[in-house]
This record gives sequence, structure tokens and C-alpha cells, in this order.
Amino acid sequence: MSPPIPSRATVPPAAATPVALSYELFPPRNATAAASLWATIRELEGTNPDYVSVTYGASGSNRDTAVELLHRLLTETSLRPLAHLTCVGNTAHDLAGVIAELLDHGVRGILALRGDLPQDPATARPPGSLTYARDLVELIRRVEQRRSAMLCAGKVAIGVAAYPAKHPESPSIEHDVEVLLAKQRAGADFAITQVFFHADQYKGLVARARRAGVSIPIIPGVIPLTSRRRLDRLAALTGVAPDPALLDALGRAGDAVESRRIGVRATVGLARDALDAGAPGIHLYTFNEHAAALAVLEALQLPRPPAVVRRSVRPQLVRA
Repeated sequence: MSPPIPSRATVPPAAATPVALSYELFPPRNATAAASLWATIRELEGTNPDYVSVTYGASGSNRDTAVELLHRLLTETSLRPLAHLTCVGNTAHDLAGVIAELLDHGVRGILALRGDLPQDPATARPPGSLTYARDLVELIRRVEQRRSAMLCAGKVAIGVAAYPAKHPESPSIEHDVEVLLAKQRAGADFAITQVFFHADQYKGLVARARRAGVSIPIIPGVIPLTSRRRLDRLAALTGVAPDPALLDALGRAGDAVESRRIGVRATVGLARDALDAGAPGIHLYTFNEHAAALAVLEALQLPRPPAVVRRSVRPQLVRA
């Protein structure tokens, strides 16, 4: 007689599943930029994102301003920050200290990145430095393990980067997937893609990753396609050109309003194609500007969980 087959809970249809939403911010460089950033933060806060990521300069060049921004997000807003952290040019000892500092501030999500290689090869790998993002993922897990009691036996969410187009330093797109698999095995929980301009690039990445055994969520990172100059710079960095028709339309736009309208429409189409392909959410690269991001979000009409009102609780004096 065959053993009984254990029953499995039914999974709700994909259409009923809320879609994840997140934004990327970067620390301000001066007081004027800080005022603009905080105006953007207040606008984005009203959309109830799942988290906002905060970038980290090469070799920790803006560490103090990044940590300050993370602290303010945690203490002055309802937003959950995801702290970027790069390992190139940093020793394991120094990075362990940074990770501990982030956890002490209340950060519970870290995006583990290799980071850009320094221009001077002599400074690329100081003694004791980490080489790859997977090494940083492993280090975060080791620090987490030592602090499990302080975290109430919880877990730090670790994100990593994924590449829809071949990484500029990679020999092949297949190698990029093997790197992503290694980061998953090291303890990564999810991946956010670098910028892409064609939905087929995202679909291809997911297909290759799943065949290789990558099971973590792969969230498409989407940039509002509203600036011809910005797209040209990104195309030079990624080696993948945007749609020539889009570039032409942006180049012929009469003003910033028309450029935004054209770019938002293209961005919405790209994001919808990724969502239709099964993307679990959308990560919007905001460049610290909220107008285009909010226009994209309004057009997408993402199914989202109900907003939870978070109120700060002040201790009350107990009188006898």
C-alpha cells in the first residue's frame, strides 16, 4: 500500500498576490540636495513602499552621510531602509564593524554589493579585503549569527545585484548567472536587477537563473526613462542601448513636461511587461526625484497590501 500523500495548502492565484514596491535613494551631497531629498522622501512615504534602498559610495566614501540618512529614515519616517554595502577596498574586520553599526541603528536589510574597482590597481585589494559580493553575504550572516539574541532570533534580509545584460567585466551572461547562484548559496534572500531597457532582457535573466537553480526572487530595477542625457550615460555603462525610437522622441521633446510624459509612458510599458512575465515587484531608481516615479506608479496601479498606520509611542509616566 502506498504511503499517504501529504496535503498541501493551496496557493492563491498570482493576480491576488500583492506586488512589492521599493525605491532607491542616495545620500545628499549638500544642504540644498538634502532639502530636496527630504521633500522626495515625504512624497514617496505616502505610497507605503516595502522598503527604500540607500546607496553607499565606492569604498564607503559617503559612509557618514549614508548612515545618517539611514538613521533618520528609521527614526523620523515610517519607511524601512535597505542599506547598500560594498566590499571592494574594505577588510572583513572593517566591514564587520559597519554591519554591526547598521544593525545597532535598527537596519534589518542590507544590499550586499562588490562595488566598483578602484582606478588604482594597487589599492584594489588591501590585506584582508573581501573580493566578491558572495564573501560579503557570508560575512553578514556571520555577524548576524553572533547577534541572534539581540535580533530576537530574527534574520537580516540580504539582497544582491543581478544583471539582465552581461556585466561589463563578465565573460558571458551564463557566468553572471553562476555568480548569482553563488550569492544565493552564500545566504542571499533576493536580487534586484541593474538597469535594463528591454523586457526581454529581464525575462531572459529569469529564465537562465531558474534553469541554473536560482530560486530567490529577482526584482526588476526600473529607471524612469525621462532623460535622454541620463539614458545615454547608462547605455555607455551597461553597453546596451535603449530603444532608438524612444531616444529620438526624447530628443525631439519640446520641454521637460513633454519629455516626462514620453518617458513615463515608456517606463510603464517596460514595468508592465516585466510584471506580466512574473516579476514579484518593481524597484524604482528615483535619482532622488519623486515626480516621475509617482507618475509611473500611478499609471501601473499595482496591487498593494493595505497601508499600516505606524505611530511613534512615547513612554508615559506612571503615577502612583
